[in-house]
Amino acid sequence: MRIRIEGKQPLRGTYLASGNSNAAIALIAASLLSDAPVTLRNVPNTVSVGVMLEISAALGASITHGESHGTVTLHTPHVVARTLKREYSMALGGTLLFIAPILARRRQARLELDYAVSRIHPHLTALRDLGMDVRVSGTTVDVNAITWQAREVVLTQMSVTATAIVAMLAVALGKHTVIYNAASEPHIVDLLTLLGQFGAQIEGIGSNVVTIHGHGGAEYVCAPAALTISPDHIEVGSIAAIAALTGSRLSIEGARARDLRLIAKVYERLGVHLELDDDAVHVPRHERFMPSVREEDVDVSVESAPWYGFPSDLIAMATVIATQSHGTTLIHEKLFPNRLLFVDKLNSMGAQIVLCDPHRAIVVGGTPLQADYLDNPDVRVGLALLGAALCAEGESVIDTAEAFDRTFDHVLDKLVALGARIRRGE
Repeated sequence: MRIRIEGKQPLRGTYLASGNSNAAIALIAASLLSDAPVTLRNVPNTVSVGVMLEISAALGASITHGESHGTVTLHTPHVVARTLKREYSMALGGTLLFIAPILARRRQARLELDYAVSRIHPHLTALRDLGMDVRVSGTTVDVNAITWQAREVVLTQMSVTATAIVAMLAVALGKHTVIYNAASEPHIVDLLTLLGQFGAQIEGIGSNVVTIHGHGGAEYVCAPAALTISPDHIEVGSIAAIAALTGSRLSIEGARARDLRLIAKVYERLGVHLELDDDAVHVPRHERFMPSVREEDVDVSVESAPWYGFPSDLIAMATVIATQSHGTTLIHEKLFPNRLLFVDKLNSMGAQIVLCDPHRAIVVGGTPLQADYLDNPDVRVGLALLGAALCAEGESVIDTAEAFDRTFDHVLDKLVALGARIRRGE
């Protein structure tokens, strides 16, 4: 799908943030740990969530959509399969999360992967550290579960998916489990909160050391559980940046201040000022992007880091802001290689960016952008390119725009309702 974007159009009104799609993905998988109904509220309507619900149904869950928007109840009396088929991994990498409820309730699981097993090395290492029997043959992985009294797991990466898998297994199969180097993003906090409703005692929620007192493989009766999914801080941070880039005065409701404080601090160094309330973000109109005049803030550096650091998923948006900010900015993507390769698209719009290596780029700011044809490589970069197109002079085209719907709930429609001139399918 292609979309056409007319730049330089200010937005007006109130934007309502959606639920965190990454949280929804983890919570849907976790719901299959329980044989009682699990109700999730504020579930975003995204392609990724739809895939997870489809696979849940194939594994034995009955799914009911509530009368209120974004409410879904999953009830899984029995997990009816042990295999995660290859087409599931083709559709969504997050389907790996289902290995936890399958192992917890069936004790054996098979993964048929559509990618190299090396991609899930941290996850397989964690399973082995728990004592699981893991056997790899090509792109097929067989795992046999055990129960344990006490285990300590040091994750080789601060991986959200690995943390989620270990936490789910610890609730069902372990008596006492300590996870070191655990991820602590808002979606992991949501997951651990739900797992606590399954009868586990969990310490260290929101930190990098999590202790779980679980059921140790014993039969347990779960009462019905319910959770409201937290707002998507990446969506909120992206829309706030887009509002500033377009000279808009905008309020974003349904946000959560504690997830945005570090993001706001980094944006402020680039000249974007956000006003945070407990459940809303207010973006004043920005005539210019003037970073701090403090001497120590000259030549700004923006670096991604594990949570509670600046999210890698907002590095592309920070790069776009830097093109409009007066001064020179070093963008340092420390977590993932090749995420900065998109800067050639910004340079084609008139930006002045030097890509030093796959992890670092120098941005000379204060450069007007001009409309261009843009291929959208992935959702992490997509909203940043949309922000660039919305602040550019003229009409841009973004191809492969269906990626927006994969992770964000009707983000294009919500922007159009606020005055953005975005046309689909032309």
